[in-house]
Amino acid sequence: MAVDQTAITANVKSALAEDIGDGDMTATLIPATTLASATLVTHETAILAGCAWFDEVFKRLDQDITITWNRADAETITPGQTLCRIVGRARSLLAGERVAINFLQTLSGTATTVANFVNIIKGTKAKLLDTRKTIPGLRHAQKYAVTCGGGINHRLGLYDSILIKENHIMLAGNITQAVKQANVKNLPVAVEVETLDELKEALNAEARRILLDNFTIAQLTKAVAINQHRAKLEASGNINEHNLYAVAMTGVDYISVGALTKHIRAIDFSMRMSLNL
Repeated sequence: MAVDQTAITANVKSALAEDIGDGDMTATLIPATTLASATLVTHETAILAGCAWFDEVFKRLDQDITITWNRADAETITPGQTLCRIVGRARSLLAGERVAINFLQTLSGTATTVANFVNIIKGTKAKLLDTRKTIPGLRHAQKYAVTCGGGINHRLGLYDSILIKENHIMLAGNITQAVKQANVKNLPVAVEVETLDELKEALNAEARRILLDNFTIAQLTKAVAINQHRAKLEASGNINEHNLYAVAMTGVDYISVGALTKHIRAIDFSMRMSLNL
């Protein structure tokens, strides 16, 4: 997924407004003309993601700040590594530090979680997908981080594909009717099923992508046998690092995991500053 500058700008503007408001009162203790340099250091092994968001924070605060990166998004970083050097007015470095690191720790945490999951299913046919269970306002950013970790983006939102879920089916009348109506749209269509009987109905309706919601390993295995390669099958629901490999080994094409973007743990970064004499 490419970096969307419009999304980055919106994310950063909102975050800076939230944190700085009318101004960084503590930074005013430092003379306005003081110049400083800083290094960004990681304290744990991770997959780096979010450099563009980090850069945008300081760019919006001070166009004269320079940032030189030693590592890039999607690369593995290790404890003690210096990731970049930032030079500019001390007040601007201080004001942007927390917001910039917040983006980097969150997106790197997402990418790292994804990379761990991808590694678990390495060697199987299954591909790892994200979901719409993202932090509000950070949909694009987290979707981008997923690709840094080696995962694949599911739909970005409600606008770019159709996913027929249980409530849609109930309100449309049945799976067959819902799929029929969806197929007149010029969009990718997937239908979620909760039982093997619903799977058969979806296949009879000529659904080309079917999400198997909360199926057991035994049910997934049966679903793959029933499908006989007619549709792409996606497993979803209560999948974690403990059962992920078993799910992949059933032969499904995709595995979607909400935890990739909602159960993240931030990566530990710090900025160390010094006077730039």
